[in-house]
Amino acid sequence: MSNVAEKPAATLPVRSWRRRLLRWLRNGAICYVGIIFVLLLLENKLIFHPVRASEDWIAPPNSLVQDIELRLADGTRLHGWWCPTPGWQPDQGAMLYCHGNAGNLSYRAGSINHLQRELNVAVLIFDYPGYGKSEGKPSEASCYAAADAAYDWLMQVGHVPGERIILYGGSLGGAVAVDLASRRPHRALVLVRTFTSMPDEAQLLYPWLPARWLVRTQFNSLAKIKHCTQPVFIAHGTADQLIPYVLGEKLFAAANEPKQFCSMAGVDHNDGMTAQFYVCLRSFLSAE
Repeated sequence: MSNVAEKPAATLPVRSWRRRLLRWLRNGAICYVGIIFVLLLLENKLIFHPVRASEDWIAPPNSLVQDIELRLADGTRLHGWWCPTPGWQPDQGAMLYCHGNAGNLSYRAGSINHLQRELNVAVLIFDYPGYGKSEGKPSEASCYAAADAAYDWLMQVGHVPGERIILYGGSLGGAVAVDLASRRPHRALVLVRTFTSMPDEAQLLYPWLPARWLVRTQFNSLAKIKHCTQPVFIAHGTADQLIPYVLGEKLFAAANEPKQFCSMAGVDHNDGMTAQFYVCLRSFLSAE
C-alpha cells in the first residue's frame, strides 16, 4: 500500500469551476471592451442618420417654397427651403428651423405646414452637411456652421433683423438652436423634445456602459442655455422613449426667465404635435 496521501476528490471540481469562472470573466471583459471600441468607431453613424435626396424626398408644403443655397466657410454647399407666408415682409420676422438627426429637411414639410397655419410665420429650414441635397459630412461642428450660414442668409438676403428671428430646434436640432441662441441675437428660442447634452442622452440609452465618459460629441445645451437671454419655450412629451422627459425638465430648470414649459401628456418622440402645443406656443410668442 502506498504511503503518498491522495488529494481529496472534492478539490478537483472546485478548481475546475474557478478556471471556468475566470475564463468567463476574461471573455466577458474582452467582449465588453470590444463593444466599447466598436461604439467609439461608429459614434457618428449612431448619432447622425441622414437621408440623401436621391434616396427619399418629399414635395414642399406649398408653391411659395423656394430652394436656396448656403455656403460654409470651406465652400461646402448646403440646401435649404425658404418658406414665406403670402405677402411676407422682413419686419414680420421669421423662424429658423433646426431639424433632428434623421431624414432630411423635406421630412419636416408637414411640420412647416402646421407652424405656418397656426402661427402665420415665415420659415427657413436647412439641411446639415450630408443630409438631403447638402454636400459634406455631418458632425457637431458642421451642424453649428450650417445654422450660422442659415442665420446669415436670413439677415443678409432675407433682410430679417436678428431680433425678429425665432430659433426653433427639434430633438438634436434643439442643441444646434441653443448653440446659435447663445451667440446670436434672436427674438425667442423654441425647443421641442430635446436633450441636455449628448453624454447625458448616451448614458440613458446605454446605461450598462460608461457612455457619458466615452462620447466625444457633446452638444452641451445644459452648459450653453444659461447664455441664452431671450424668452425660452420648451415642449416635451411625457411618453418620450428616445429622449426622456426628465432631460427636458432639467434643461428647462437651467434656462433663464422668462421661460415656459409645455408638457405633452402621453406623447412619444416621433408622435405629431398636439393642438395644446400650438396653443401654448402661440400664447408664448404673443406675450413676449
